[in-house]
Amino acid sequence: MKSERSGNMLLSSFIAGTHVVPGPARMPWTQAGSGGVLDIAEADEGVVAQAVGSARRAFQAQRPSPLTVRLQHLQSLGDALAQEAATLAHIISEDVGKPIRIARGEVARGLQFVEACMSELPHLGGEVIPLDAVSAGVGRVGYTRRFPYGVVAAITPFNAPVNLLVQKLAPALAAGNACVAKPAPASLRTALHLAEAAIAAGLPPGLLNVLAGDKAAALALAGHPDVGAVSFTGGVQAGEALARATGVRRFVSELGSSAANVVLADADLQSAAAKIAAAAFEASGQQCISAQRVIVEAPVYDAFAARFVAAAEAMRVGPAGDEQTDIGPLVSEVSADRIMALCEDAIARGARYRLAPRREGLILSPAILEGLTPSARLWYEEVFGPVAVLIRADDARHALELANDSPFGLQGAVFTGSLAHAFRFAESFDVGALWVNEASRFRLDMYPFGGMKLSGTGREGVRYAIEELSQLKFTGIAWQ
Repeated sequence: MKSERSGNMLLSSFIAGTHVVPGPARMPWTQAGSGGVLDIAEADEGVVAQAVGSARRAFQAQRPSPLTVRLQHLQSLGDALAQEAATLAHIISEDVGKPIRIARGEVARGLQFVEACMSELPHLGGEVIPLDAVSAGVGRVGYTRRFPYGVVAAITPFNAPVNLLVQKLAPALAAGNACVAKPAPASLRTALHLAEAAIAAGLPPGLLNVLAGDKAAALALAGHPDVGAVSFTGGVQAGEALARATGVRRFVSELGSSAANVVLADADLQSAAAKIAAAAFEASGQQCISAQRVIVEAPVYDAFAARFVAAAEAMRVGPAGDEQTDIGPLVSEVSADRIMALCEDAIARGARYRLAPRREGLILSPAILEGLTPSARLWYEEVFGPVAVLIRADDARHALELANDSPFGLQGAVFTGSLAHAFRFAESFDVGALWVNEASRFRLDMYPFGGMKLSGTGREGVRYAIEELSQLKFTGIAWQ
């Protein structure tokens, strides 16, 4: 809809199949890929309560529904993604600056994820408990099944507007829940378009509601007593605030990262350089598992660094709408300024550029730094931009120590030709997921994905996310 007040596009909350515009509070948001301005009607506590109430009623109405109905709900979501794929990719590229080719891949992955949930759902069973293992249990039988929480809050960031939303919606619907989504402002238009399309494809109104707004709306949603579970992807500070608001209810989170990619002396250096460069810089490095710290064993440091710089320089930097672009605009001026400040802090503390960045507005070319000291913010903070840091390690043991010297532990990588090194890192690298001879940004949706340390709680991935957003219930029967 259009705002008569400013002429900008006005985005408002979508509840039970209808757009809801609250009072006068408005928040402008500049589109990274097009430079246009979105006008967001921020949801107040009344609108949040309305959305949760809509989801609660929809959940109660479909609660007795058999598994076949849940599969129909997922089919509606999948149909919406298939039918609106081109439009969704265009919106992503326009609003967050993701290169159009990569945006198309994101939407395709979202559809594959829904289809995978549909395939997994019929196999999500419980178990029979051998109660007669103790004398008091003789003549009794017990079994478990999974049940929904009721209303699931899905709070998502800007960087993957379809994928990170679908990673929460599909498992929540598969488990039998209703959803209230609160996307980041930059990804709001994508979420609204997908929700409208899903309802048009047959999803009952109320099973998917979308709130417009920022921090206040997210906190109000997480704190609402009728929300049974919260699934959040974002920063540590926001995650801690939302966890406090959620209290003792279910809270699943994927938080920060400064992903370490280790290159040992026996690695295939050319392959490692190409894979880590893509992981560090593609989509402007705005992924939670983008390669940030590249730890290289000393004997091959210079040889790898030369290949790594060459791989970075070969990547195409340009506008989001260009089919050949690998690295497009950052999401906002604030983000670009923050990334450059991190680089400047590192340089002031003794680091130097191996490849200096070039900035034109929101577009930042790859930056590679070396000589970083632990006093620099880049040593511990997540950069979330097209910046990688080369760190020299004395040997494999030292490389492992450096990799673990982080408050985060989401997903990491080690490149090696040694099975012994691979298993040593698998045992001792403090991350929720580790890839050997693939870079840290490589992810498949069938394995459990989540972090250690400050990188979050719980796991995503098809079966694992369905389990996180459902709860086990035991039933015992005395039959004699």
